[in-house]
Amino acid sequence: MKIYLNGAFVEKEKAVVSVFDHGLLYGDGVFEGIRSYGGLVFRLKEHIDRLYRSADAIQLKIPLTKLEMMNATVDTLKENKLKDAYIRLVVTRGPGDLGLDPRKCKVATVFIIADKIKLYPEEFYRKGLKIVTATTKRNLPQALDPRIKSLNYLNNILAKIDAIKAGTEEAIMLTHDGFVAECTGDNIFMITKGELVTPPTTVGALEGVTREAVMNVARALDIPVYEKMLKMDDMYAADEMFLTGTAAEIIPVIEVDDRKIGSGKPGSMTLKLLEEFHKTTKTDGVRY
Repeated sequence: MKIYLNGAFVEKEKAVVSVFDHGLLYGDGVFEGIRSYGGLVFRLKEHIDRLYRSADAIQLKIPLTKLEMMNATVDTLKENKLKDAYIRLVVTRGPGDLGLDPRKCKVATVFIIADKIKLYPEEFYRKGLKIVTATTKRNLPQALDPRIKSLNYLNNILAKIDAIKAGTEEAIMLTHDGFVAECTGDNIFMITKGELVTPPTTVGALEGVTREAVMNVARALDIPVYEKMLKMDDMYAADEMFLTGTAAEIIPVIEVDDRKIGSGKPGSMTLKLLEEFHKTTKTDGVRY
């Protein structure tokens, strides 16, 4: 496997960063997870735009133009002869010293990994996923805005540990005042009375690229789409529920906190959205 690292391709065993890199020391950096399908990088421009928005939000200067970053992403796939892959694109503050001062980091570190990924077993897509509500609360957006896709994922990891302890794969994260934000690694949707509903990103959810793609698919199917503040009682009463993410795509949820959602099986509207979403992965992106 070849890794893109600061403008060159190196074998993964030699793809190393300094122990003084502030991405390692302090989680100071941003990243993107991107998918390629059959030689098409799905929504590459949207992912790169979000990467640069995240970098701007933490005043991190990326030493590549957006076009150069897109080309580097495609070149990484070509170098590894991959047509269907998961791409992890990371930009750190770069090496500095043991202090917090970002001015000590003169040049950002950029690396790109392309590999295979399977986030959930296939049976979960057929039978649905059981999830719980995390005891860990979502970070306050005023303190650390979750819309910034930063390397500091400890909040999500602690909530993931809540899920693992409960014997599930995912957990819903609530705000400090009890509103639904998102899951530990995915956005969340519910369907009620034929309408698709998801929390607004302002509540503390990532502006998911797959989230946006699914909302566009729903609108094309004439399904009403709304962003609403939701409590757990709203989620329990849903007719259908599913999660979205780059790695997860669309995965049905059939149970939350031991409460059955709808019929307790993946819903027809969820399955239709999944079918139509898969069609977009063949056309919506950059071909290489």
